[in-house]
Amino acid sequence: MRTENTATLNLIWGALILEELARLGVQHICMAPGSRSTPLTLAAAKQTKLKRHLHFDERGLGFMALGLAKASRAPVAIITTSGTAVANLYPAIVEAWLTHVPLIVLSGDRPPELLDCGANQAIVQPGIFANYAKQVNLPTPDAHIAPQALLTTVDEAVANQTRPVHFNCMYREPLYPSELNAMLLDADSPYLRPLHTWLQLARPYTQYGKCRQVSSPSDDAIMRFVHGKGVIVAGTLTPEQDPEQLIALSQKIGWPLLTDAQSQLRQHPAVIGNIDQLLQHPKARNLLQEADRVLVFGGRLLSKRLISYLAEQNWHSYWQVLPEQDRLDPSHNAKHIWHANAAQFAILNWYRSSSANWANTLITYNDELHNLFIRNIDQGEFGEAQVVRAIANTRPLEQQLFIGNSLPVRLYDMYAPVSCCTTTTFTNRGASGIDGLLATACGIAAHEGKPTSLIIGDLSQLHDLNSLAIAKSLSSPLVIVILNNDGGNIFNLLPVPNEQVRSDYYRLSHGLEFGYAAAMFNLPYNQVDNLADFQDSYNEALDFQGASIIEVSVSQTQASDQIAALNLWVKQS
Repeated sequence: MRTENTATLNLIWGALILEELARLGVQHICMAPGSRSTPLTLAAAKQTKLKRHLHFDERGLGFMALGLAKASRAPVAIITTSGTAVANLYPAIVEAWLTHVPLIVLSGDRPPELLDCGANQAIVQPGIFANYAKQVNLPTPDAHIAPQALLTTVDEAVANQTRPVHFNCMYREPLYPSELNAMLLDADSPYLRPLHTWLQLARPYTQYGKCRQVSSPSDDAIMRFVHGKGVIVAGTLTPEQDPEQLIALSQKIGWPLLTDAQSQLRQHPAVIGNIDQLLQHPKARNLLQEADRVLVFGGRLLSKRLISYLAEQNWHSYWQVLPEQDRLDPSHNAKHIWHANAAQFAILNWYRSSSANWANTLITYNDELHNLFIRNIDQGEFGEAQVVRAIANTRPLEQQLFIGNSLPVRLYDMYAPVSCCTTTTFTNRGASGIDGLLATACGIAAHEGKPTSLIIGDLSQLHDLNSLAIAKSLSSPLVIVILNNDGGNIFNLLPVPNEQVRSDYYRLSHGLEFGYAAAMFNLPYNQVDNLADFQDSYNEALDFQGASIIEVSVSQTQASDQIAALNLWVKQS
């Protein structure tokens, strides 16, 4: 084949892949610059069905794609060039695999003859993500390979996939055609003639039926299960699972609903939201120990106290409900796992428990903690918990809340206030890393332009500083609230042998502020050290059509000292 035909065929394969991905439900494509991925990049430039997002840093790009996929609840494609560009996606791919987020990586690569011979920017890319992505290693584009074969390969790999897929796309030079035709997929092309019918339609070449694992108990099994004192636990749940159905279920059975920070229900007035703290409240813990049945929706619980409670109870019956087959219980309890989403399972034919309302006193204890937090956090000294509660108490229409790892998400789980309504809450708690948090929040904010708030620690923000470039491109409100306690001060809560070791090897004080970073990326910025200034700045930022930064300056020990004091008060209740 002539070299010009090589460039054209490369481009046709890129266009076929992207067109089929769009038909399979992909709405967004995230792209980083590079030469070897040119056939994919040029195809994306001409693709009208996909919204394009560009960023120079592949690590941030991967996490932005993760946020877009979470918000859109659809697969998101990522284009990178060859070499370490692909490797920089690894953290986001790991997080996506663990939390069942469908990312589709399209990596440009050298052809086989340029591997292991010293060619520039050539590494072994097949299998680079190990077990964290489904591998599809495409051959170099070849006119002897029918285009139908390429489409069926894409269809089989992507249809019904809820985790990352990696298409490694090998391209021979030349990569750049002499001209970019207006119509890349021309039905009159001899090579594409077998696809004439497909080109006239808007559906995938191969149409797979929805493959869903669904299992549910019989009426008799439900009747036996609810015959006793039980609790319902809402773990990590996505909005599309309609977690509010669990409230009706809880009220019908007569068992308390204990909620994790990631359940979408943590602040609902009809649930037991302060379970982490109640489990160190002597009367509440004694009452909860009477339970002998548990119904857990989801997994990946945040509270170690709740995890320990589930591990230590001598359960007569332990049911867990997951949307897909998975093993999400680090305590390895004996259990029955049912496959369904939360709403499906909640609307089964449930019966009133023979011990309905057995734990109603938990409501009183929960209210006591609510009042304790108002007095000692909201009306107390300025600090991280106070800021988290202030954000959680602010409810602009359709606000999305992304909570960073380490201390912020734990403060929310422990102390979030009761609210009159719910908000869509996102986290990255698969691998629970502090990398890519801002980029993920940017992706969430970018999908539909809903007002979004990010609560992030200072080290996490330093880790993802490049993603301020993504934030700068947003045209909808994204409030970046940085809790700057000068280091990784969650380690103040851990039993490190001595303070010098804690300071030298764990906290990593940096002495940095974020004002100059905000200026570098031309983002509005406020630094606050009291609640009134924070609330003014926060409300102003929510009205701003774009990203802005609020830096909350607190001492290194403020949060840990307050947590210790609150723990003492709760235990003495």
